Amino acid sequence: MSQNEFINKNVDEIADNKELEFPLNIAMASAWILGNFKGINLKVLDMRKTTSLADYFVLASATNSAMANAMSDEIGKQMKRKGQTIVSKEGLHQSTDWILIDAGDIIVHIFDESSREAYDIDNLWSVPSVDIPNEYYYSDEAESTSGDEKGYF
Repeated sequence: MSQNEFINKNVDEIADNKELEFPLNIAMASAWILGNFKGINLKVLDMRKTTSLADYFVLASATNSAMANAMSDEIGKQMKRKGQTIVSKEGLHQSTDWILIDAGDIIVHIFDESSREAYDIDNLWSVPSVDIPNEYYYSDEAESTSGDEKGYF
């Protein structure tokens, strides 16, 4: 299975999961992408009762700008593939400490770790987090498989 097929298959499974209502399904698919691109400190914040900006914020940290740009590119590609409109993208393809992808119902924030601590989006609002399954995270075990299991990258 190719890398693109692996990503598409997993994103489809999450986005098409009938147990996840829209837009939580898109938020969780985004979290899966971030986790499998080796994003760290993943969070999905339920913003529905707090702000009209978005229903969910998806947060992740990247260890370098190339990784952050790869994450944002893949999220944009997958959202488009799933029929989601990207309202705006900020901080892409620059040496930046924060990339923001506004997809209307969800907003994805990709930080470098020090900037994430400084901006403290995680604690700005007192909102609940949505549990993210452990299998959404990258796993070194996958490197010893053919990529057909979790954590292709």
